[in-house]
Amino acid sequence: MRRWTAGLATLVTAVTPALTAWGTAPWPRLTADVNRDGLLTRADDAGKSTWTDTRGAIFLPNLDDDERRCTVGPADLDAPGRTVDDKLAACNDAADNRINGPRDAADLAPLMIDAQRNLSHDATGTVTVTPADKARVFANGRPAGTVSAKDLRNGVRLQLEGRDVVRDPKRWDGRITVTLSVTDRGRTSTDQVELRVAPLMLQNDLQRAQTVLAGRPGDGNGWWGGTAPYQDGVPGEWEKFASTLRKATTVRFVDGTPHGWKDMWLQDTFEPATASMPAVGGPQTLRILIRSGNVWDFDGVATPRPAGRLLYRDLRGPDIGIVQELAAKPSPGLDDLLNMGGNIESLPPYVGSPHGRIVYGSGARRPDAEFITMVTGQGYQPPVVVDTSWLMVGHADETTHVVRADNARGWTLAVADPRLAARLLRDVQRHGGGGQRLFADTNARRKPTVDELLSTGSPANEAAARHIDDQLKILLTATGLRADELVRLPVFFDKAPGYGLFKALTPGLVNGLSITDRQFAAPDPHGPRLHGRDVFRQAAERALGRNGVRVHWVEDFFWAHLGGGEVHCATNALRVTPRPWWSGSGASGSATR
Repeated sequence: MRRWTAGLATLVTAVTPALTAWGTAPWPRLTADVNRDGLLTRADDAGKSTWTDTRGAIFLPNLDDDERRCTVGPADLDAPGRTVDDKLAACNDAADNRINGPRDAADLAPLMIDAQRNLSHDATGTVTVTPADKARVFANGRPAGTVSAKDLRNGVRLQLEGRDVVRDPKRWDGRITVTLSVTDRGRTSTDQVELRVAPLMLQNDLQRAQTVLAGRPGDGNGWWGGTAPYQDGVPGEWEKFASTLRKATTVRFVDGTPHGWKDMWLQDTFEPATASMPAVGGPQTLRILIRSGNVWDFDGVATPRPAGRLLYRDLRGPDIGIVQELAAKPSPGLDDLLNMGGNIESLPPYVGSPHGRIVYGSGARRPDAEFITMVTGQGYQPPVVVDTSWLMVGHADETTHVVRADNARGWTLAVADPRLAARLLRDVQRHGGGGQRLFADTNARRKPTVDELLSTGSPANEAAARHIDDQLKILLTATGLRADELVRLPVFFDKAPGYGLFKALTPGLVNGLSITDRQFAAPDPHGPRLHGRDVFRQAAERALGRNGVRVHWVEDFFWAHLGGGEVHCATNALRVTPRPWWSGSGASGSATR
């Protein structure tokens, strides 16, 4: 009896492997970096099929050009219509079916199929992505729709390439599902992981500027079509602007389009953002530049702003991609001005908003819906909307700017203060300076006296102050800042002739460029003097100095101010990347008005 039992045990032991190989379904295992440490391990198994803010694999929108294969020809820059723009946007690393070198490989998210030694040599596997147009998977450097029996038995590492960004979260929220299906001996099993594309995270002005960009004159005859939009030599005096800006920081000057160099508004051409995913050794980050959503009517032809094409020529390359969301036709009236980068700002992180918040202007005039939805719909920097439609240009950067502060959150807002400007003018007047002319040391045609401004310009200036009061109610409520924490800078406002809208008559001191959190390049106000000192300069230096910020004065009167902008509008900056966005908590999409 014992002999028979022992023999049966031996028979069962011998047959079990055969039953496992012949009679059970394959059990595939697909691994992604679910715990966000850059590695693929068994620690990634839990919760891999459902992505959450705190757990789930991340991939990049691979829209850069690591091998610099995408080109922009001279004829592309000023061509009417949008055919060129669609072509430029369609060229990037995700547009082909290959990995574009080692640098491109680093932009792909890792996946792994674990080895399954029990599979037969006839096993087959497939890898599918849903939705299929948002990502592709590579195995052994080639697109991986199918997986061989050899790779299934030995295991294989995969690489996932993102092909787009979130444009409208109602249409696609950034999530994809990768499914591995394995069939062997007539039986099929699957495994899957859910991933999310990295959101576009806007930078803020407390982050140090790594690269400062500004335009310079070209050889063309003016605006696209040969007609200059401004008169009296504006934009002009570039040398003064360039030399004073160079004293403040290192600058990379870029050429405009052959016929449109006067569109030198770098801030209004794009909004810088970053997209990051976990990787061994630290986050892998792409800069994604969001092209401004301007579409103009050129002789009846809807044409995206030609200066936006310079992004593809001058900035797209390794680790820098461009995205655009352009309307089919121009926005009505002056609404298009709100589609520019100068109307998109961001607040640094604070309690309740771990990634900060986007600030943009709207109101009676509105930015294009598709464009602003892409900017604000990334899920992690919910927007604060203020009314800027009362301003001629209509940009959020005309009235506020983030600056450092020794308070609980580490920052506050510098604010354009028309009442402070009027008070300083009255001080000058009381001391016998009513006959002094503003802008006296410039070549401006209009050089109003202090007396003239106080006698004729006060109603418009006070009306502008009330509009800014309304903006501040929204911003203080959204941030928890107190009014006494604000840094007030003198700016006198007037109405733009013919429109009934407001503009900064004196250079807008808040509309400057933060080089670091302690270095600020501001437009020279050319204000009246008291005791030998420009009272606007002095007030700004004292107010910002109390927050540990040093002012560098930039001469932009003819280059930017008379054209409706300032130093901030005529420059842009690529800043140091912030902390990983996944290290914060919570996604949100609600707007505050």
